[in-house]
Amino acid sequence: MVRRVNVRQAASLLGISEGAVRQRIARGSLASEKDGDGHVYVVLPESTRVDTDEETASDTQADNRLIESMQDQIEFLRGQLEQEREANRENRRLLAAALERIPELEASPEARQSAETASEDTDKGTAPPGQQEHSQRRSWWRAFFGLE
Repeated sequence: MVRRVNVRQAASLLGISEGAVRQRIARGSLASEKDGDGHVYVVLPESTRVDTDEETASDTQADNRLIESMQDQIEFLRGQLEQEREANRENRRLLAAALERIPELEASPEARQSAETASEDTDKGTAPPGQQEHSQRRSWWRAFFGLE
């Protein structure tokens, strides 16, 4: 009640690779015979599993369940991506609105000039010349955007 098959057939019957069959032969966990020409045959019990239509159908059903599960995950991730994109659009909108308000938040030119005049009156030349020049400079972004 045994059958003798080559390595390729044994791999197919056992559902493993040919390399795995060869390793099992080397370890002695699979019985094997070698003929006079050097060909190796695996000795398997007759009851060794053979792919049948029922097994193929159950494999197909398992594959279909796996595909459905993966499709559900993909759909979920697409929803997450869309939510993140929407949040990113909102963040960009808020940033643009905040950047537009920067000129409003800075002190008006008259208030700044009166503050400079008041500080000059209290200092009366005590500040080094480099600092006096610095206080008269415009901010870089006002120069860049042509304000003042």
